[in-house]
Amino acid sequence: MGRNGLLTLPAWTRAAMVGVLGGAVIASATTVSGGTVEAESRSFITSDGARLHYLEAGPSGARTVVFVPGWTMPAWIFEAQIEALDDRYHVLALDPRGQGESEVTRFGYTHERRGRDIGELVDHAAEGPVVLVGWSLGVLDSLAWVADGGADRIAGLVLIDNSIGEAPAPRPASTPPRSAAPPPEPTPQERRERRAAFVASMFAHDPGTDYRTRLTDQALRMSVEDERRLLAYDVPREDWRAAVHSTHRPVLYVVRPRWREQGENLVRTHPDASMTVFEDAGHALFVDEPERFNALLLDFLDTRVARTVH
Repeated sequence: MGRNGLLTLPAWTRAAMVGVLGGAVIASATTVSGGTVEAESRSFITSDGARLHYLEAGPSGARTVVFVPGWTMPAWIFEAQIEALDDRYHVLALDPRGQGESEVTRFGYTHERRGRDIGELVDHAAEGPVVLVGWSLGVLDSLAWVADGGADRIAGLVLIDNSIGEAPAPRPASTPPRSAAPPPEPTPQERRERRAAFVASMFAHDPGTDYRTRLTDQALRMSVEDERRLLAYDVPREDWRAAVHSTHRPVLYVVRPRWREQGENLVRTHPDASMTVFEDAGHALFVDEPERFNALLLDFLDTRVARTVH
């Protein structure tokens, strides 16, 4: 038995134990990624009929912190943050559609729908204003919800290692010359090798073969076409900036050096924004340096958010 009398299940049993019956959420306790963190494994149905999975931990009456992972990544990548917060905060970690244990739908891979998914999770599982923590593509998904009316539900924003529409714009990626025929689709083996390389590239400090393999397995669930849709949000950069500035709640921008100049402009123009640069971490900086990131996050929650939201 686990904490609070909950049965702790191995992570691989999670999918078999989660479902929705007659609109009621079925939940089970589980460890995330085979570690020692306990969270309840839950799901809900969105307004367009998708079953989305999320992890829930901590006291339900406390301030809610919502984690949104990046492109193709699962919610459990935030395991160290769940463990650090769940004694004092109500924690929700979303598997966006097509990711983690959520349904791989054949629709809904737009920034508007993904933002709406976050809002519907908040409406379903949280009370009062929430602190939203988005990483990588999760930054844009989170800002899509803020722009679509979610600003009224925000107690604070934590935006991790992605562009937020401030100057200077990211350098455009080089594109191959146009040809009459589209590039051939990768074979399953080629796709897996490329995804494994992508996963490995997220870390400055190798988290281990088993950890990387679990991430790679879960990062291959959706179709190639839908993966590409997620990498091609057709939104002017100014819209992301406007979303950040639409709330006067505290904003914490946590980045690697490549986004330093954007952070400096954010701090200069937003009434309650700060930036912290992780000089030696990889893209998944909260995994590379969890103790430092968790201390930063807790200070943000305990001081700046607590001071401005009652």
